[in-house]
Amino acid sequence: MAKPLEYIDVNPAGDVKKLVVWMHGLGDSGHGFAPIVPQLKLSSTLGVRFVFPHAPQRAVTINNGLSMPAWYDIKNIDFASRVDMAGVSESASSLIQLIETQLAEYQLTYQDLVIAGFSQGGVMTYHLAHLIQEPCAGLLALSCYSATPEPVKPLNKNVLNTPVMAMHGRADNVVPFELGKAAAEKMQSAGFTVTWHDYAMQHNVCPQQIEQISTWLTELLA
Repeated sequence: MAKPLEYIDVNPAGDVKKLVVWMHGLGDSGHGFAPIVPQLKLSSTLGVRFVFPHAPQRAVTINNGLSMPAWYDIKNIDFASRVDMAGVSESASSLIQLIETQLAEYQLTYQDLVIAGFSQGGVMTYHLAHLIQEPCAGLLALSCYSATPEPVKPLNKNVLNTPVMAMHGRADNVVPFELGKAAAEKMQSAGFTVTWHDYAMQHNVCPQQIEQISTWLTELLA
């Protein structure tokens, strides 16, 4: 069994009806994106519980082997071969365990779930799309790339019914815009329906983006 992940959560005022699991980027923690919840201004009637897991500490080769929160090791600067797939698989197992524990605890189904991630967390979002066995309410991939160069079809073709929203900054100085676009196109090639948005920003999140995420979540989870 995968090692359980620690996390922080933000709960609705009333009953939990929906779940968003949101993964952070390299070197960050679940605390990094938790402040976005009040900015989304979601209606309390939706009953959305947000869970922000902390990536495990691991040595990151590209950062001189320093230990930091990371969903996987980054082996070199070449995006075509930088991803440590063993680390991706390990983190994916832990994330699926977390998701299924949360769904069971609140008596929810995958249809009540949105999986989201920024940068490395977005890479994990794309990867999880190919591993989960049921379609979920949505996938949100922010400023990220694909772990593999080729499109990967999901284990269960019904997962293709999951809507995907991908977002990226046109001036991203960490994950090149072209790689973010290519990752979204790979998901489209695999059979997913992908909505794409890009912004005049770098490797971050902007107010217009938060508004669009809020609208998207409201439509998905209503």
